[in-house]
Amino acid sequence: MEIFSAIGSAIMTPLYYAVSAVLLGWHWVFEHVPGLNDGWTWVLSIVGLTITIRAMLIPLFVKQIKSSRNMQLLQPKIKELQKKYAHDRERLTQEQMKLWKDTGTNPFASCLPLLAQMPVFFALFRTIDQAAKKGAEGAKGFLSAEDAESLRGARFLGGRIADTFMNADHLETRIIAISLVIIMCATQFLTQRQLMAKNMPADALNGPYAQQQKMLLYVLPPVFAIGGIFFPMGVLFYWVTSNFWTMGQQFYVIRRNPAPGTPAFKAKQQRDAAKGKDVANDPAAVVDEIVKPKPRVQPKKQTRNQRKKGGSR
Repeated sequence: MEIFSAIGSAIMTPLYYAVSAVLLGWHWVFEHVPGLNDGWTWVLSIVGLTITIRAMLIPLFVKQIKSSRNMQLLQPKIKELQKKYAHDRERLTQEQMKLWKDTGTNPFASCLPLLAQMPVFFALFRTIDQAAKKGAEGAKGFLSAEDAESLRGARFLGGRIADTFMNADHLETRIIAISLVIIMCATQFLTQRQLMAKNMPADALNGPYAQQQKMLLYVLPPVFAIGGIFFPMGVLFYWVTSNFWTMGQQFYVIRRNPAPGTPAFKAKQQRDAAKGKDVANDPAAVVDEIVKPKPRVQPKKQTRNQRKKGGSR
C-alpha cells in the first residue's frame, strides 16, 4: 500500500502545484477588486482557473469535434462492414480499424478533453477538501497556511465553499450546493442533446454510435448528481463553469462548421443563402471528401524496353 501511496503522491504533487499556482494567480487579481469578500474572491478564482484550463484544452476539443464528426459520417460505411463481416468478428475489427486509419478518425478522441480535465479536477478537489478538513495543515502546492485557512472559512452567499451538501452545517450551503448540482446536470444534458438534435445526420441517429450517445444522455446526469452531493461547493463551481464553456464552445462549432447532412448544416445553408453567399456545394460531396480514403497513386505504365533500361541502372 505504501508503494501505491508513493506513486499517487508523485503523480498528484506536481498537479497540486500547477492548480494552486493558477488559483493563487487569479486570487491575487480578485483580492485587489474593491468590495469582494473572501467567498467571492475564491469563487471567482475557481472560475478563472476553469477558464484557463479550458482555454489550454482547445486543441484537444478541436480533435474531439473532428473525430466525433467523422464517426457520425462513417456510420453508413460501418453498417456495410458489419453486414459484410457479420460472421467474422476479427476481420470486422480489422476493417474498422483500417477505415478509421484511412480517414484520420480516432474513436477515442471524444474522451480526450474529459480525461485531460480529470487530474485537474481531482487536484482541485483535494486542495479544497484538505483545506476544509485540516486548515493550515492541509495546505497543498503553493497554498500557504494563511491561504488554506482563508479557503476553509470563505463564505459565498452565506454558504461555505469548502463544504459539501452532505457535511454542510448551514442551510445556505445545502441550497447553493444542490442548485449547482441541478445546473451541472442540466447543462450536461442540454449539451449532449444539442449535439444529437442538431449535428448528427439522420443515418447516424440509428447506428451503434448514436445508441451509445443516447445512453450517455440519460445515464450521466444522474451519475453526476449522485457524485455531486459529495463534492465541495468550490469544486461544483469548477464543474458548472466547465459545462457552460463546453455548451458555448459546442454551440459556436455547430453554428459555424456543422456536419454535412444535419439540421445545423441546413440551417447554415439557409443563413448563407439569406446573406447571398454561394450554397451550391453538394453536402454529399463534402461527406465523401471527409470519409473517403485518399486514393493510391498508381505507377505509370512502362514499355518492356523502359523496364529493361530501368532494371539495368
